[in-house]
Amino acid sequence: MTRTTRRSLLAAGAAALALPALLASPAGAVTPAEIKARGKIIVGIQGDNPPWGFVTSAGKQDGLDADIATLFAKDLGVAVEFVPLEVNNRIPALTTGRVDVLFATMAMLPERAKAVQFSKPYVANTIVFIGPKKDKITSNEDMGRYTIAVAKGAAQDTQVTKNAPAGTVIRRYDGDAPSIQALVSGQVQAIGGNIFYMQRIEQGRPGEFENKLEFQNLYNGACTRLGEKEINAALNAFIDKIKANGELQKVYDKWMKVPVHKFPDSLEGVPFTAN
Repeated sequence: MTRTTRRSLLAAGAAALALPALLASPAGAVTPAEIKARGKIIVGIQGDNPPWGFVTSAGKQDGLDADIATLFAKDLGVAVEFVPLEVNNRIPALTTGRVDVLFATMAMLPERAKAVQFSKPYVANTIVFIGPKKDKITSNEDMGRYTIAVAKGAAQDTQVTKNAPAGTVIRRYDGDAPSIQALVSGQVQAIGGNIFYMQRIEQGRPGEFENKLEFQNLYNGACTRLGEKEINAALNAFIDKIKANGELQKVYDKWMKVPVHKFPDSLEGVPFTAN
């Protein structure tokens, strides 16, 4: 084999190896200008977690996060394309370039801020422990009597693991819907969730469960990749705008039915502005 032939084969092999990597990253936009040139923004969102993000029976993405993302797309003057995601693949979908931004019930936690850039908060949530209504549950120690479902890797997983006594049986499921289904079907006796879980639990087991313990008040932000200053600035300006013009309150009225929360100016370990 000649040296030229060998070089040609190596080049061809390298190109073949590179091709799947190129095909795996359809969402390459990193600035508002690039998104506007493309004509659409690709948004990662939860696909089965009402009222935050879910797909309707008609196949339409809906929910609080969907409404906020649609407003952001309108603000940019582009269409929106949703990519439904499970809890565990939200951050990988963003960092590998499948999506431009996450509006995906992303609690603003310091460990997550090491991997993604958060915007200012636009909504608040509370992480809770939900147990049988008939049982007296007033302390973390009481959790040890139950087999508990959580969405693997979510804030409720962190809080239940942190607060439950040693030896508590915790079953981790791939998302909110499977963990709720585990409770409704009797596979577990309790669940770590958020304040909106009860709406869905009531549909399957009405009158049997209630919020028992509160662990943590959380704020959700939109996420972009680290170092993407322009899209982060656009998100923060958009969030300020919808707070001021009443659009955020309309979304709250539709999905949460409470006044817009008072949001903090800063959160320890979670910068709102890209460096």
